[in-house]
Amino acid sequence: MNGVELLAGLVILVGLVGIVVPILPGSLLIVGAVLVWASYTSTGTAWAVFAAVTTLVMLGQVVKYVVPGRGLRNSGVTGRSIMVGGLLAIVGFFVVPVIGLVLGFILGVYLSELQRVGRDRAWPSTVAALKAVGLSVFVELVAGLLATGTWLVGAFVV
Repeated sequence: MNGVELLAGLVILVGLVGIVVPILPGSLLIVGAVLVWASYTSTGTAWAVFAAVTTLVMLGQVVKYVVPGRGLRNSGVTGRSIMVGGLLAIVGFFVVPVIGLVLGFILGVYLSELQRVGRDRAWPSTVAALKAVGLSVFVELVAGLLATGTWLVGAFVV
């Protein structure tokens, strides 16, 4: 294993962490690392690996929005509640680093749903939103792991 492969592997690992802890653009880091590796390796196989990794990540990005979004629509959670949750997540991140991101999202969705549907239905709506976000992270992580596996196989072939 040469230095470029080691560096690419480390960046890919950071990308996987970035998917779970949404501070870094995880999927983008994975694709970027494989792009640098393919450029350095400059073989047909490396470029095929890059194309496969990019396709997997792109499919993951599409699925991570479509599937949870459908679940949110079916549960009745509005885009406004998700937006308020996202805004309070950003505020929460700066008030209580890292954990504030999650707490702010939960509080934002809950408050928005409380105003929209009342006390009895606000918490079930918030739980539905949390499940959708969890599913979204899971889908992106699976795509990232598949992309990582593809790169690992390609790195050993090249």
